[in-house]
Amino acid sequence: MKSSGEDIRTAIVPLLKLLSLTIIGLLLAHPKLQMIPRATFKLLSKLVFALFLPCLIFTELGESITFKNFVDWWFIPVNVLVSTALGCLLGLLVVVICRPPPRFNRFTVIMTGFGNTGNLSIALVGSLCHSKDNPFGKHCHSSGVAYVSLSQWVAVILVYTLVYHMMEPPMEYYEVVDEGTEIEEIRSVNDISRPLLVEAEWPGIEDKETEHSKTPFIARIFKSISGISPATIPDLNIPPESSGNSSPRSIRCLAEPRVVRRIRIVAEQTPIRYILQPPTIASLLAIIIGSVPQLKALFFGDDAPILFITDSLEILAGAMVPSVMLMLGGMLAEGPDESTLGLRTTIGIIVARLLVLPILGIGIVALSDKLNFLVENDPMFIFVLLLQYTTPSAILLGAIASLRGYAVSEASAILFWQHVFALFSLSLYIVIYFKLLLYI
Repeated sequence: MKSSGEDIRTAIVPLLKLLSLTIIGLLLAHPKLQMIPRATFKLLSKLVFALFLPCLIFTELGESITFKNFVDWWFIPVNVLVSTALGCLLGLLVVVICRPPPRFNRFTVIMTGFGNTGNLSIALVGSLCHSKDNPFGKHCHSSGVAYVSLSQWVAVILVYTLVYHMMEPPMEYYEVVDEGTEIEEIRSVNDISRPLLVEAEWPGIEDKETEHSKTPFIARIFKSISGISPATIPDLNIPPESSGNSSPRSIRCLAEPRVVRRIRIVAEQTPIRYILQPPTIASLLAIIIGSVPQLKALFFGDDAPILFITDSLEILAGAMVPSVMLMLGGMLAEGPDESTLGLRTTIGIIVARLLVLPILGIGIVALSDKLNFLVENDPMFIFVLLLQYTTPSAILLGAIASLRGYAVSEASAILFWQHVFALFSLSLYIVIYFKLLLYI
């Protein structure tokens, strides 16, 4: 049994490795040194998104997963939903206590509720498993990456559906003029240059904008139900409910209800198609191949006929963790943007997300273990569940904020400060988690 000092060392050293990589990235991207231009870090983020991360997910998840495992791991996506729900409740509490500007109420809830279940978690698992004295066994890395990859599915679906619509600009800060064009009363978000922090997990976001991306689309559609004339709600492209010479009776019978019609329009504007990005496609392929023994035998195992392809992907996957941390350093080198969120609300979000939520997570995971929801004798399974409550807000939220034109600089600022303070909170809680793994 290890002493307390050895436990602390085992927990802290992997974080120091990641910190060293981050500092290198920060120095390379620092504006005063300018050793590497900003465009290079953008290119690196695209390589991570389209190549390194998918290769890592496919090689590790595909090797670890079987159909039985896929069923046994059911609590991983459920835990993502639970952690998000608890985070959003804490966000509501932050709104009540800290009283941010009214236009940032939804933003406060979002930034507290939705954590980083992707790149940062994979980097933490990779660094922990790189140590020979890790407490997770010889399959530490493959099982850890597999668990994190599975949790990404739910998180990505939530971001591209629920968060996308929650991030729409508040309607009261827009003015509709006679020509049907919109003027934002405060300032134009198009004048804000997109920092690296909001593009890291969604490269090329500027190509995804639509005519309604930066408008209070849902608010205007559903406000039209409450008696406002459709003429005052421009550019919604809502089709007429009836046409032709149909009789009034047939119109009443066949016409789509107004509320249903508007829900359908909102669903059509939801960017659900963006879920099928390279990392999620790699996860899907890995689950399919890993669950079918005949297919799995082609890619994995010492006698696999096309093992050379898997080995090539594994070589590329090795660049994932250092690239992510160098990129994070490059993002932090830009510093925080100016924010009108307020110091009290910023501190409230950081405390709720990084300090309070992990305590609730310990209770949830311990209760789940008592109810036999967890995989038996698998400390990595428990660790990944706990990690979902511990990471800072998802960097992808910054991309959604940029796409919707809502709280862009505030998102950049809060993500910056969360990732700075996460160094200390992660160090604290990883030490606690290592202690708890002896008892759970």
